[in-house]
Amino acid sequence: MIKTTLLDNGVQLLTEDIPHVRSVAIGVWVNVGSRDEEDRVAGISHFIEHLMFKGTEKRTPRQIAEALDAVGGQLNAFTTKEYTCYYARVLDEHIDLALDVLTDMIFGSRLAAEDIDRERNVILEEIKMYEDAPDELVHDVFTSTIWQGHVLGRPIIGRSEVIASLSREDILDYYHRYYVPENMIVAVAGNIDHAQVVEKTGKYFTGRRGVKQQRQLTPPLPQRQVNCRSKDTEQVHLCVGAPGLPLDHEQVYVYQLINTILGGGISSRLFQTIREQRGLVYSVYSYHSSYHDAGLFCVYAGLSRQNVPATLELIMKEINDIRQGGIKSEELRRAKDQLKGNLLLSLESVNTRMSRLGKSQLYLGKVVLPDEIVQRVEEVTEEDIMRLAQEKLPAEAFSLALIGPWDDCRLLEQIINQA
Repeated sequence: MIKTTLLDNGVQLLTEDIPHVRSVAIGVWVNVGSRDEEDRVAGISHFIEHLMFKGTEKRTPRQIAEALDAVGGQLNAFTTKEYTCYYARVLDEHIDLALDVLTDMIFGSRLAAEDIDRERNVILEEIKMYEDAPDELVHDVFTSTIWQGHVLGRPIIGRSEVIASLSREDILDYYHRYYVPENMIVAVAGNIDHAQVVEKTGKYFTGRRGVKQQRQLTPPLPQRQVNCRSKDTEQVHLCVGAPGLPLDHEQVYVYQLINTILGGGISSRLFQTIREQRGLVYSVYSYHSSYHDAGLFCVYAGLSRQNVPATLELIMKEINDIRQGGIKSEELRRAKDQLKGNLLLSLESVNTRMSRLGKSQLYLGKVVLPDEIVQRVEEVTEEDIMRLAQEKLPAEAFSLALIGPWDDCRLLEQIINQA
């Protein structure tokens, strides 16, 4: 059962009791990400996430690392465009320890000048490593291509010149502005009792105050562009896609089914046509990403240079076939069963359940139950699929980004236009 309590200082606490497990997953979700950054501090959200592990008044960095390791637990964090999450997974008997470590990191980090300079170098190395991973980098290049000039189009990790210039004052100002209880959600899933978790969490958050920052949402205006970044790599890495839907949109599950049919697994149209039947790629898949006020649909392929035109033609053909001819009833049935199966199987993980609580509350202000998701997926019709494909996936909506030994952008633009 899912329960919610609003603590006196504004922290939203959500729990889900799963009595048949021995573990507990705890996540502290901070409602701040790269879209909240000004240009001059782009990448600071991710920088601060790193710094939370660099020591507090109570613990050295080594003691933070060892605290949960010593009891077989896990401790980690990640930053996205719209939120930052710090999370731990432990045996139910160690929930106090996990809460103590997480809150000590988040509220007690020293943010010392020497730690900032040391971690700055780590992040600069991370950026270099990322630049050397074109299969990952191309997704950011695609996002910055279709959302050029918008904060959602910027890479979460930031740029080297900005990271190198960030001062301790910049970091402290940003941290104090956003790391306040009213800007946080605590999600807990596992073998727990809600009342006890409320008591424990309240103890660790007592005395924390601050004014919540109101995010000003300006939706990105998609731009149709083809961006070829020539680079001496073994493969060409290609992303082609169009605008998607926000997470709270009533047709978001229609789009998820389109994505599943096109590139969501080894039975998808793109995988079967391009890899299995034609042997043109090793990796091809699609995904749909949703934010508060926007979304992106993208197809990725990693392939040899000589296969680029044929592969792009096949990608656009499969999309056009759905737009013009729709889908078969058995194809929709398989996609629904796949989505439902993925959802229900994922619920066997306490980490996934905790993540569902936090993300749903952040984006929707409520937790959408699995049964409601299944119902909404089941309600989608073949006509819904075709209607949304015609609306969101016309040829003129597509942008493309590419990294690798290729520089003929005009040819690729012609292929998209002819779809």
